[in-house]
Amino acid sequence: MPAVFLTIDTEFRWGHHAAGLALPAIGARSIEPAGVGLAWQLDVLARHQLKACFFVDPMPALVYGADAIAAVVAPILAAGQEVQLHLHPNWVGACAGDGGARHGRFELIDHSQGAQGALLAKAIALLTAAGAPAPVAFRAGSYAANDDTLSALAMLGIRYDSSHNGAHAPWPSAIGLPPSRIAPVARRGVVEVPVTVIEDRPGRYRNFQICALSIAEMRAALDHAVAHDHAAVTIVSHSFELANRAGTAPNRVHVRRFEALCAMLAARADALPTRHFSERPCLPLDCADRPLPHSAVRRHWRQVEQAWSTLVAERAA
Repeated sequence: MPAVFLTIDTEFRWGHHAAGLALPAIGARSIEPAGVGLAWQLDVLARHQLKACFFVDPMPALVYGADAIAAVVAPILAAGQEVQLHLHPNWVGACAGDGGARHGRFELIDHSQGAQGALLAKAIALLTAAGAPAPVAFRAGSYAANDDTLSALAMLGIRYDSSHNGAHAPWPSAIGLPPSRIAPVARRGVVEVPVTVIEDRPGRYRNFQICALSIAEMRAALDHAVAHDHAAVTIVSHSFELANRAGTAPNRVHVRRFEALCAMLAARADALPTRHFSERPCLPLDCADRPLPHSAVRRHWRQVEQAWSTLVAERAA
């Protein structure tokens, strides 16, 4: 049966920092936006008895201090969920109150393998200083990882990576795997657990993400994984994804999708068990799993829904 990794990238949004917001507002709009952020998501997960992986970016601690990240890590662990490592390197050299003028390179793949290793080691230190256990899994910010990233992770003892995303390949998701690769694979000393994608059009892919797929597409992708005995399903969301981009009001389309997804996973827990990376699951490797084939009908209805989300839900006050 497929192992389901319900992953939530949890981070301070750079745009709020660049807009000059103070730390309380950055945290509110990035981590707890509009009442549908971290606390609400943890509650929904608990009600449905689901496991989720929160990939937490600790790099803003370089600007705002360790307590800012500890306040994110603590409720996740208290809820019985896991914290793993996320990293946006642009926080290196940033300074509060300068409107984002100073920053490091935005993509991890813009660094050499040695520099990536140093950034990853720093991020691990920051995350554990904030109260998280030593991470065993990683996802690069913007999926910006390459094979050098995997080698650096292996040297640091990270067992799993989940940065390969065929919908964002070959840049910034630059690991040397085909865009259609969705099954876990051993590579450069780690187990790569790709983000699940579906075929949007022939040869073009869309990632299994709350803001990217309709409820019908998510259901079809789960059915496809079960019917074809896939090794894993890896789903993406963000701490701020269920609110509008400003973080000031819920995006009702995305909220409905998250609730529907959790209900589907709970109802099919026997066939689609959610897992934590910290359980160190022994995943089947090198399976020939293929993405859900494209459907013009499903794509059309998602496009209608996306238009409503953009034109109405994103503009909610």
